[in-house]
Amino acid sequence: MRPSAFDPIEIPEWVWDRDETREILKRRDVAGLFNLAVKYAGASQVRISAATGIAQGRVSQHLRGLRQVTDLEVFERIATGLGLPDHARMLLGLAPLDIASPTGDRGEEHQEQADDLRAMIEAAAAVDDTMVMILSTDTNNLRLLDRRLGGVVIADKMRAQISQIQRAHRHAIRTGIRTQLAHVLSETAALAGWQAIDRCALSDAWDYHEAAISAGREAENDALVAYARGQQAYVLIDLGRPAEAAELLHHVRHTYDSRVPGHLRTWLAAAEAEAAAILGDETTARRALDEAAALLPEGDTDPSLPYLALNTHHLARWRGSCLIHFGDSETIEDLRSALAGMDGTFNRAEAGLRCDLAHALLAMGEADAALPHIHRADQLATMIKSRRHGRRIAELKRSATRALH
Repeated sequence: MRPSAFDPIEIPEWVWDRDETREILKRRDVAGLFNLAVKYAGASQVRISAATGIAQGRVSQHLRGLRQVTDLEVFERIATGLGLPDHARMLLGLAPLDIASPTGDRGEEHQEQADDLRAMIEAAAAVDDTMVMILSTDTNNLRLLDRRLGGVVIADKMRAQISQIQRAHRHAIRTGIRTQLAHVLSETAALAGWQAIDRCALSDAWDYHEAAISAGREAENDALVAYARGQQAYVLIDLGRPAEAAELLHHVRHTYDSRVPGHLRTWLAAAEAEAAAILGDETTARRALDEAAALLPEGDTDPSLPYLALNTHHLARWRGSCLIHFGDSETIEDLRSALAGMDGTFNRAEAGLRCDLAHALLAMGEADAALPHIHRADQLATMIKSRRHGRRIAELKRSATRALH
């Protein structure tokens, strides 16, 4: 009888003893694991989805190598769904189910795992302050590349960077080094999360931000946690849940406001204003924008917050983006002022700003004036491969076409 989608996946025991399978487990190769289920258990994508709790579309992406797993809880679901025996679970980096006898009579396997773990701990022990600084510099360089080129172009570099930091952090013993690695991991995961939002991969974005929050807490850094949670609100906005985003941002502001630097306080206030504006709550949006302006420190950056660049021009852009929802007559001037003062390296931000300006001009009945901004935003979004901006630009093009005909 043909198996149903809900039948358990039973991969033969001997498959887990093959050298090729052990390499798949050590690499945490999810595509390889799913292919084992297809090859040796005849499992369909639907059956893998039912067994692991991963949506079928995501299973398909995993099989094609288009999606990576970073969350330990997801690996746990995969191990359970595919029926991994304990020695296979341990190679995947998970705890055995049978604590009393995690590897049964596999003495050689046990020794191999001990040797592998020893090697990874020894490799992590070689990480010192200088290496942490190099990793941090690499993340910052990726941040600069992201501003110019977009996340898709540097996706492979990002995955390699996160994997390298996670490997070192997971096996670090010395508290000071482990804390520093957690700090770098939080920054890097938050950057990856924002890139995932930009390509509309919202589940990935949520997972990356959860990793950033967890690492920020281990680093005992309130700014990292507040920033990652604030960015996570944008996942909710793009999911069509702005009320929950506004609630989250309000909570984050009131929890961390007195514990984080001024630039981040400004950023959180402006983010809360944006969520309120999307909800149509003009009073809250304007109040939060005024608070953001009052909180903004002098200078474009804070050395302790390399992931934030926020000055009067950026805030003017944000203000215009918010007030565009209420037909404010000052919006166009705010946005033009922001555009005039914008650093030319912020390609994603410029694309968004030009979308806002085009939106405002269309609302004022100035479709001809909006077209150059739509065209330039389209060029930038295409260059950085931003699906998020691409969707909005398509809507603006349709609106401009209707207005001109």
